This record gives sequence, structure tokens and C-alpha cells, in this order.
Amino acid sequence: MAKATTGIKASDIKFSRYRFDVVVIGAGGAGLRAAVEARQAGLRVAIICKSLFGKAHTVMAEGGAAAAMGNVNENDGWKVHFRDTMRGGKFLNNWRMAELHAKESPDRIWELETWGALFDRTKDGRISQRNFGGHEYPRLAHVGDRTGLELIRTMQQKIVAMQQKDAKEHGDAEKYIKVFAELTITSILKDGNKVSGCYGYWRESGDEVLFESPAVVLATGGIGKSFKITSNSWEGTGDGHALALKAGSALVDMEFVQFHPTGMVWPPSVRGILVTESVRGDGGVLTNNKGERFMFNYIPEVFKDKYADNEAEADRWYKDQNNNRRPPELLPRDEVARAINAEVKAGRGSEHGGVYLDVSKRLPADEIKRRLPSMWHQFKELADVDITEQAMEVGPTCHYVMGGVKVEPDTAAAYGVPGLFAAGEVAGGMHGSNRLGGNSLSDLLVFGRRAGAGAAEYVKSLKGDSPEVSDKEIERAHDHINDPFTREGNENPYALQQELQNITQDLVGIIRTEAELKDALKKLESIRERSKNVKVEGGKVFNPGFHLAIDLENMLLVSESIARSALEREESRGGHTRDDYPKMDPEWRQFNHLTKWNGTKIEIEAERAKMLPDELLGLFEMDELKKYFTEKELAKGGK
Repeated sequence: MAKATTGIKASDIKFSRYRFDVVVIGAGGAGLRAAVEARQAGLRVAIICKSLFGKAHTVMAEGGAAAAMGNVNENDGWKVHFRDTMRGGKFLNNWRMAELHAKESPDRIWELETWGALFDRTKDGRISQRNFGGHEYPRLAHVGDRTGLELIRTMQQKIVAMQQKDAKEHGDAEKYIKVFAELTITSILKDGNKVSGCYGYWRESGDEVLFESPAVVLATGGIGKSFKITSNSWEGTGDGHALALKAGSALVDMEFVQFHPTGMVWPPSVRGILVTESVRGDGGVLTNNKGERFMFNYIPEVFKDKYADNEAEADRWYKDQNNNRRPPELLPRDEVARAINAEVKAGRGSEHGGVYLDVSKRLPADEIKRRLPSMWHQFKELADVDITEQAMEVGPTCHYVMGGVKVEPDTAAAYGVPGLFAAGEVAGGMHGSNRLGGNSLSDLLVFGRRAGAGAAEYVKSLKGDSPEVSDKEIERAHDHINDPFTREGNENPYALQQELQNITQDLVGIIRTEAELKDALKKLESIRERSKNVKVEGGKVFNPGFHLAIDLENMLLVSESIARSALEREESRGGHTRDDYPKMDPEWRQFNHLTKWNGTKIEIEAERAKMLPDELLGLFEMDELKKYFTEKELAKGGK
């Protein structure tokens, strides 16, 4: 954004230089799985994490990993999982990604088990699976309510095991895999249109680092810190989304942001912290301040044949799923979040502006502590609420973005930039307009593996003729890092971030209107102009203001991408609700929005969505398809 330069030539810039075959930016589930795959292909891999190794947002996926193994209900299979994923995304999903995910998730879970993951078990010793919103059958492989933590622990141990093997065979544990913790990447470097590496700095010292590499995998997670109330940790500033945009790639469907229906609302210091969907999957019910199970009033027409409209049938479902419809508390997250929002706005909310979630009347205390140990501890320690005896207060919190880097499904190659790949939350397409709970962890594993394989195949195809890092690229990246110290101005990055978060929360949140979106864009443009005058005092060592000045640019790009895409889509679908266009429109299902950065502003381009092939269309009843597709589309079919 800023045009100031230091005027220093590359030969005078002090930086550390490393050369790898593949650089993975992000050390969550997707990044670590990509690194394992690239290493197994015989390549040298760098893993870069913005925070400490092991502290990834993956741990917030507490309830489980969705995979149609059929361990609890043998009727489950990849076709059922595919159907549920497409329904959850309101058929805007990239169907190929949804197909690959449904088919490959079981193998990725079984693979994790061979690497040491300790899943909960069924009585006959198989991996246990639990119910979750939007899933027809119990599908989530789980470790209590700490599944994401177990995934990260297992993947970390796999990395360490591979390093130990390299130490034994090659005399150097870091010969093929090296982890760089607490390092921020600020620029993707290119040679022509191809990736040549990336550039960043050590967070502790500010010292600059150059990574020469023909392949870069983005696995940076989400964008939650652009919103005031979020389950995301401080790292979630949309770094990968912004890096891809500035490198010349495109984002897809950024209007779709998931507000998880159940975050903590009290006390204020913990507002937004996630309350796992496992609570509802294990029988928790949502009630308003009148004690009413209000979700029966919010079942959309497209789901009425699958969800119970009375308490008796909903309660029977927990013991007999084949002959009863699901409880409406297990509707997809977008539906539940909107319902909670409506109850609070109507004056039927809880004392602190949420609703009540109660599992104490469904399960005995010992069973709650066994199944939901983290939730019991979280509420007891942070809110002095014993969930074995009392109801929790919960409300929507910004949790996940369905939009992300447009990728080729089979290889995870990023749109328009050879050598750039993306997997996990930073990649778009897989989840359509709304992600089902549990699909995130299996998404990380399926497409993390494919990104690692895609990057390895690309590097090998170069046959040693790798793109070169030019002095001009190094100077550009150096100037970007040092801009906050060389600018003339007195804007405070903390004040601008707070303004940005209030704008997105209030004007680009769960419910949107044309007037509010236009107001948001106008205010975001003002912040963008003012951000050019952000001045950081002091040096780079232990300077959080410096870090935020860098992150602020990313959050601005992401926020504008969301707002502009949301303004363009004149319908309500999944994680995008327009109060002025409250209905889902089949005409709009035919289009995805591409977000591009022209150097000065965000531009939105409509791209026609690809129709499902006939063999996948045939998995659905025609009456259901008519709710989502136009007659013309269905007449033409998937040919």
C-alpha cells in the first residue's frame, strides 16, 4: 500500500538466506500434512509458523474429524458424506473438491491412527464417531472434545520422527525438514509469473529472512481477527489470503464467512471463545429466556424433510436415527447462528445477549466430563459455570471463512501463479457457502496431502531449472517490511485495527444490507488511506506495534474482499445473509465471485460455477435439486 522505500540496494540489505525445494507457510494440520507429503517425495522442506510450533488454530476444531467410515452406522459412506457437504454448502461447493474430500477422508483418519493418534473407541474397538450438525449419520472421529489438539500432536510427532530418521541416516535431523518458529512471511517472490521464494522476518528480532524455493504452500488458516468477536487467536489475520492476492492469484467466494453459533458470551474477557458443536451433537439443546426450544421455528423449507418439527421425535432420534428426523439444533451452522441472532434481536435472549445451551438434562455428570472435558473445564474456570448442572450462555462468533485462494482441486495449485499452492482454511471452494462442522479437520488432511504432492510434482517437473530470486524482488520485500518505520505520519495501528473490527462486526456481520455494505466499504477505504500514515516508533526488537502494522494491511485486504463480494451477491445463501435479499436464488447459484487485487483496490469478477457431472447429480432426488438449480441447468444436466 505504502510507496515509501528505503533506497537500500539488495547488496546492502542484511538478511539470512535459505534454499529449499518446498516452503510451507503455516504449521497447522494442512501445513504439516503438506510437509510430510513433500518430504516423503524426497524433497527438502521448510515449515514456517507465525507462532510457536504446535500453536495452530487447528486445535480449535474440538469436536472431531468427519470421515464416512461407517463405524457407528454402517449406512454411512462417501456418497452420503458428499451429499451432506453439498447440501451444507447450498450446492455452491467446488464439487470435485467435495468429492475428493468425501472419498479420501477415511484413509486420512486411518493414516493418522497408524502415526499414533489415539481416538476414542466403540465398544468393539473401532474408532468412535459422533453426531454433528448437517451430517446424516455419526461421522466425526473424535478424542473427547480435544480432537484438533490430538491431530496437531500426532502431526508434530510425525515431523519429529522423520527428522530423527534423517539424523540417523544422514547425520543431520534438519537436512530435509526444518521448522522456523515465530517467523512471519510478508511477501511471495516471483521470477516473471512463477514463484521463486518468499521473504519475511523473525518476530523476536525483526531480522529479515529470504527463502529461495520454486514452490510455496500457503496453509495460513483464517481471517477471524478482522472481526471484533471471534474464536480465532491473534495469528488469524488473513496473511495467506493477502499473500496470494498480492502475488497475482485470486480468492473465491469471500462473502461467505461462518459465524459459529456457539461462542462464549460472558464474561466479556472471554467473549467469542468457541463452544464445540459436540455439546449439541451429544444432546445439548438451545433455549431462549422463556425456556422454549426455539430451533423448531427456524427449520428452512429445504431441510424440513430431514429435521424433526417436535421435541418428541427430536429426542427419539438420539436412540433411533433410522426412523426419526434429526433435532433442529443439528442444522448446519449458518442456520443455527441466524436463529440465535433472531431470538436475541426479538428480546428473547439470555441475560448477557446470547441464548442458553444445556446438556445437563441429557447426560449424567460423569458422562459430560468424559465426553466434553475441555468444555467442562473451560466454563468452570472462565465463567464459574458447571455445565453438568447449569446451562451455558452462547452466541455467534466469527469462526471460519469458506472463501479463500482459488485452487485446482486435484493438486491444490493456486490460480494464476505457477509454484503457489494452498490448503486448509486459506483455500476456497471445498465448503461452498457454508462449512459443516467436522469437515475442517478432514479437509486439512485430504488437501494438505494433495498440496504437498502437487508441490513435489511441480518442483520435479522443473528438472532443476528453478526460478531465480532477483535483487529487485529482495529490495521490494525489504521495503515492505520497513515501510512502517520510514513513513511520515502519526496513525496508530491499534486504533485502526479497532475501527476495522467494529466496521466488519457491525456492517459486514451475520446480517447484511446494501446500505450497510456500502457504508462499510467507504469506511474501509478511509482506513486504507489512513494506514499509509501508520508510523511505528522504536526498533523491530520485541515491537508488537510493528507486527500489527504489517498485519493491518492483510486485514484490510481481507475485509474489503468480504464486503465487496457480499455487496455483489444479491441473495442469501449459507454464511451470507442479505436482509434486503432474504431468499436463496437459483440464478445466483450459477456464479462464484473471484476477488483480485490490481495494486490499488479490490476487484470482483463473476465466474460461472461448474455443474455437477451426471453421476454425482444422480445421488440426489430431483425434487431436492429443483430447490437449488434452475430448470435450464437441470435440463442440460452435467454433460
